[in-house]
Amino acid sequence: MILYKEREITKCDVQQPGWHNHRASTSAITMPNPSTRPKPVRRSCRLSRGNGARNELVSRSLESAQQCLVNQDYGTAFVHYLLVINLAPALKDFARESFRFTLFKWAEELDSLGRIQDLFNSYEQALELYPDDEVIVNSMGEHLFRMGFRDEAAGHFHKALKLKPDFADAKENFYRVANWLVERWHFLMLNDSRRNTKYQQAIQKAVKSGYNVVLDIGTGTGILGMCAKTAGAAEVYACELSKTMYELACEVVSANGMNGEIKILHMKSLEMEIPKDIPNRVSLVVTETVDAGLFGEGIIESLIHAWNHLLLPPQISAKPSSNPAKTGRVIPAGATVFGMAVQCPEIRRHHRVCVTAVGGLCLSGVGELHSPVSYSKDADDSTEPYTTERLSQIQGGYTPLTEPFQALAIDFNNPQELEGLCSRKASQISLPITQEGVLDAIAVWFVLHLDEENSLSTGPQEETCWEQAIYPVQNLFNCTVKPGDSLLLEVSCQDAYLRICSLDLVTTEKMAVVEEASQRLETNSTSSAEAELCTALACLQTSQGSGQRKFMLECSEIALLNNSQYHDSFKRAFCKLLSALKTGNKSEAVEDPVCITDCGKICTREHAHSAPDPLYVLDVSEGFSVLSLIAAKLGSVKAFSSVEKEQHQAVLKRLAEVNGVCEQALEFWLNHVEDDSSVLQRPSTEKLWSAIVLDCVETCGLVRQELMEKANLARCLLEDRGRIFPERIVMYGMLVESDTLLLESAVQGTEPTLGFNIAPFINQFTVPVHVFLDLSTLPCKHLSQPVELFTLDLMNSRANYTSREVKVEACATGRVTAVPFWYQVHLDDEISLSTFSKDSHWKQAAVVLHQPIEVCTGDQLVLRIQQHKSSISITARREDPQAATASAN
Repeated sequence: MILYKEREITKCDVQQPGWHNHRASTSAITMPNPSTRPKPVRRSCRLSRGNGARNELVSRSLESAQQCLVNQDYGTAFVHYLLVINLAPALKDFARESFRFTLFKWAEELDSLGRIQDLFNSYEQALELYPDDEVIVNSMGEHLFRMGFRDEAAGHFHKALKLKPDFADAKENFYRVANWLVERWHFLMLNDSRRNTKYQQAIQKAVKSGYNVVLDIGTGTGILGMCAKTAGAAEVYACELSKTMYELACEVVSANGMNGEIKILHMKSLEMEIPKDIPNRVSLVVTETVDAGLFGEGIIESLIHAWNHLLLPPQISAKPSSNPAKTGRVIPAGATVFGMAVQCPEIRRHHRVCVTAVGGLCLSGVGELHSPVSYSKDADDSTEPYTTERLSQIQGGYTPLTEPFQALAIDFNNPQELEGLCSRKASQISLPITQEGVLDAIAVWFVLHLDEENSLSTGPQEETCWEQAIYPVQNLFNCTVKPGDSLLLEVSCQDAYLRICSLDLVTTEKMAVVEEASQRLETNSTSSAEAELCTALACLQTSQGSGQRKFMLECSEIALLNNSQYHDSFKRAFCKLLSALKTGNKSEAVEDPVCITDCGKICTREHAHSAPDPLYVLDVSEGFSVLSLIAAKLGSVKAFSSVEKEQHQAVLKRLAEVNGVCEQALEFWLNHVEDDSSVLQRPSTEKLWSAIVLDCVETCGLVRQELMEKANLARCLLEDRGRIFPERIVMYGMLVESDTLLLESAVQGTEPTLGFNIAPFINQFTVPVHVFLDLSTLPCKHLSQPVELFTLDLMNSRANYTSREVKVEACATGRVTAVPFWYQVHLDDEISLSTFSKDSHWKQAAVVLHQPIEVCTGDQLVLRIQQHKSSISITARREDPQAATASAN
C-alpha cells in the first residue's frame, strides 16, 4: 500500500504548489487532456467462447459503459469498464483507450468534488488492471504531486519513463519534480571540493581520537557517514527525512560496499529514540543542516534533541578528554555570524516599490507595499526572516555601506548555550556608516568552525556552495545614508532563526539635536529641558509609522510593479487597440482618449450623453497585476481582473480610488465565474472580449504551461478585431560555455567524490533546464551571437509549427555547455518587451547539454527546437551526423 493511504486525504490537502522558492521554480504539472473523446468501440470484437451468461453480462456492461459516456456519467461508465475488463481480460487492449478517457474524466469530476480518496482508489483499481500503462502511471503521478506527495509522484514518473523512455509528458514531469526532490544545491555541495575535504579532515581527526560511534543527521547522499566509516568508526548511523534522498543514500552506501555497516533511518533525528532506533548514545554527531542564514534548516532544535537524547554528555573541561568514548561532540563545533549593510539596486527593486507611477497610474497614497521578507517585530507566519542571494553574481553588483560586523557566535558543543539561544536577550549593535549610498539590505554570512583547525566561510567573496542571507530594508522613511550616520540593529534568535528584529537609522543631524538637548539638560535640570531631551530621542526612531495601511506582495510582484516599461508598453498597446475599435481603423493610434476633471474623475473626450457601450477587457495574468486598472483608466472600458487574493483585490481597489476610477469600471472576474478552472469565458451572452491579457512567460524564464491551449480558447472569445495581448512571443538563444551551470546540474568529473562512488546515483536527478538565471551576470563565455529560435503566435494558430532547425555559427573557440534562452514579447507589430532587459521582472533559463560540444570559430551547430504542448525542447548537434547529440526538455 502506498504512502498516501497512511492518512485520510481531504479537500484541504488539494494544493497546486508553486514551482519556485527562492531558486527553483518552474510550471505546475497539468492533467492529461481529457477533452479528446475515445474512438467508438466496435461491437464486432469477439469474446472468447465459454460461459454464455458471463459473455452476455460483459456485452451488456460494455454497451452500458458506452451509453454512460454519451450521457457524461463517467462514474458509472468507470464501474462498467472495471467489470468488463475483470470478467474478460482479453478485452484489455481493445478497451484501453476508452478506459483511459473514462478514468481521466471521472478523476477530474472527483477532484472537483473534493473526493480525493475516491480519486486515488480509482487509480489503484485502474493500475491493477493496467500496471504497465505508462499514460495511467504518469497521470497518477500528476495527481500525487498536486496533492503534495512528491516522492510518490516521482516514483510514478520514473516508472512511466522506464515503460516508455520517449514519453514526453513523463519526461517533462520527472524533470520538474526532480527539482523538488533533489535540490540543485546538492550538486553544488558535492562539487565543492574544499567543503568536502574540510569535513573529511575534521571527521577523520575526531574518529581517530576516539569518537568512533557516529550519527550523521540529514545524511543526504550519505557522504559524511561514509567518511566516518572509512576513518575507522566502529558504528555509524544516519537519518534522512526525504524519502528520495533516503533511498538515494541507501543505494550509494550499498554501491560503496558499506551495506550493513551504516544503518540509515528514514526519519527526522527529532523522532529517534534509544534503544528503539539506535542501541546506545553516540559519541559524535556530524551534520551540515545549515542554510544561508545558518539556522534555517533546524540545526539548533536537532542538536538540542541530540544532546538530550542521542549524544553522550559533552566534555566538561576545555582540555581534550582522556576517554572520548565517554563524552560526546558535534561537527561542526560552532559558528560565527557576520553581516554588513549594503546598497544593491537588484535587491531594492524586489522588496520596495521604487516608482511613483506606472502606465498612467499614480501609486502614491496606496499604502505601504512590502515583500514577504520582513524583520519587523510584528512579523507573522506569512513572512520570512530573510531571502538569499549570491552577491558576487547579482545584477548591478553591490556596495558595502559599513564594515563587516560580528552578529553572533554559537558553540554547538555547549548544550546550555544552545538551549538558551532562543531566550537570549537581543544583541544591540551600533554600526557606523562608512560609504554614502542607499541602504537596501543587511547581508549576512557565517564561518563554520568544524573543529580547531578546519573552518568554512560563506562570505560574499568566497567561492562556496552557499549563498548569503539577505535582510532587505523596507520600512525606513529615508534610506539614504552617509558617513557619520549610524545604524542601530537588534539581532535575536527568539524562534531559532537568526533575525534582525529592529533597524533604525541615526543621522548626524538627529544626533546633533540629541547632543544639544543633553547639554541643555546638564546645565538646566528643569522639566522642560527633560521633555526636550525625550522629544529629541524620539526623533531617532526613523521607522515608518503604523498608521499607514500595509499590503504584502511577493518579491516577483514588487519587481513587476517596478517595471515601468512593461506597464507603459501595455498602456500604449491598449490605447492603440481601443482607438482602432472605436474608429474602425485598426492601425490608427491616438493619445490617451481620456481627460481628468478637476475632481479627479475619468471621462472620455466624447460627450457624456453620447458615450458608447464600454469595451470589455479581461486580464488573466498570474498573481498580482494592475493591467486591468490601466485599461479601466483609459475610459469607455469595463475591465475585469482575475486576481484572487484578498490582499491583491484590496490594493487594486485602493489604486482605483486614488486614481479616480469608478467602481463600475473595474470588476473581479472570479466573482462572475462558478469554476475557477474555467476562467476563459465570454463576459456575457451578449458580449465578447475586446482584449484578453494572457500571462505568457513565468518569472523563472519558461513559457507557461497550457499557453497555446488558452490562446486557442481566448481567440474564440474575442469580438471582431479584438486582440490577445501579447499577440506572439519569439524565443531567442545563444551558445555559451559555463562551468557554473555544469556544477549546478550534475556532479562533475570522472573521479569519485572523496573516493566514493556518488555521481551515477545523484546524477539520475539531473535536470537539463535551469531556471531563474540572470544571464547578464552568469559566469560564462559567449560562443555565438543571439539567434531567433522559435515563435509562438497566439493570434494565428496557422502560423505555428511544432519543430524547427536553426544553424548557429560559433564566434569563438570553446566548449558549448549550454543554450540560454529568453523571449521578445510582442504586444502588437510595433510594441514589444524583452525578458532579457535590465529592468525586467523576468529571469532567463538555459538548456544544459548532457555532453559539451567542442567548437572553433566559424563552426556551425544545428539546434533543433521542438514544441510539445507549451514546453519547448532544444537539441544541439554538429552538422556531422556522427557527432554527439545533447538534448533536453
